[in-house]
Amino acid sequence: MGFYELIRKAMFEGYASEPISASTIIFCIFFTAVLGAYIFIVYRRVNSTSFYNRNFNVSLVAIAVITAAIILTIQSNIVVSLGMVGALSIVRFRTAVKDPLDLVFLFWSISAGIICGAGFALIAMLASLVLTVIIVVLMNVKQGKNVTLMVVNAKSYEAERIIMDIVKNNSSYSHIRSQNADEHGMNMTIELRIRERERLLHELMQEDFVTSVSFVDHTENTLI
Repeated sequence: MGFYELIRKAMFEGYASEPISASTIIFCIFFTAVLGAYIFIVYRRVNSTSFYNRNFNVSLVAIAVITAAIILTIQSNIVVSLGMVGALSIVRFRTAVKDPLDLVFLFWSISAGIICGAGFALIAMLASLVLTVIIVVLMNVKQGKNVTLMVVNAKSYEAERIIMDIVKNNSSYSHIRSQNADEHGMNMTIELRIRERERLLHELMQEDFVTSVSFVDHTENTLI
């Protein structure tokens, strides 16, 4: 099979119509690895935070290559394919995916391996480019002010009215989610949209009865 024919089979026609040659397998694995490296770079750029997981990112490349190898094997021999399906059915993945975007990249890697292994690498390449544009554009879309949770600890439960007056003056929306009081003081959890967080914090901490203030954003990370 010539190089042009190899490219045509890998990109457009698929491998199911004839036996898979060694050169076809090598090209498929190589192209899948390149596409996996592309996914690696996109994931690294998107997750440029302290929560970036390098091991997960490396696994995306490995998953794409492994998946492509499995698809190639399934197409080459029906007996092997049945045995492999049975073997893979007992595999259980128990690692929790905390970020929904990580789940997107995981399915992206698996899908790229499946599509390349089936011999339609052009579809995998075009889908990867479209996904990149979608992710980058939507990640940069400006969003409105998120609802923030504020936890206030005070020495006296009688301070609720004063605290809420300060909160209402510095937020466009506020709602008490929970309130606990005992002989030592009071704890309030308030849901709000803040105009100026520094000003609100300054006004609350000026009151003698306020002992501490904590802010929790929508991703449940403590801000202050």
